[in-house]
Amino acid sequence: MNSVTEYLTLKTRKKIEFVNITPTVAKIVSASGVREGLCLVNAMHITASVFINDEEPGLKKDFQEWLEQLAPYALEHYQHNLTGEDNAHAHLKRQVMGREVVIAVTKGRLDFGPWEQIFYGEFDGQRPKRVLVKVVGE
Repeated sequence: MNSVTEYLTLKTRKKIEFVNITPTVAKIVSASGVREGLCLVNAMHITASVFINDEEPGLKKDFQEWLEQLAPYALEHYQHNLTGEDNAHAHLKRQVMGREVVIAVTKGRLDFGPWEQIFYGEFDGQRPKRVLVKVVGE
């Protein structure tokens, strides 16, 4: 069994942003030499997410608006912010969007359904954060 681990560092321009990381992950899978296996991609920060969905600008805007309704940015609204932080909303958004994804690797490629892409979701950005990509298999 082979195993390859790589770390991506992302620094978004906005506080909240969705970045399509599919091409980067696909290159890592290709370079790994794994023909049949799994690829784990996870955000290594508690205010960021990795998820799979469609690359469509309207959908990304819908996610952002929906998440803001669920967990609005409001300093006085959250107990966590009493610690001096201002990112309680980002922690909650991460919980909704998830920490990681696992994608099958078939014949040396990510085995997606139609329209599926991998996204890094940033909810408290504008500083460097890491994403783990681990490919395992034969």
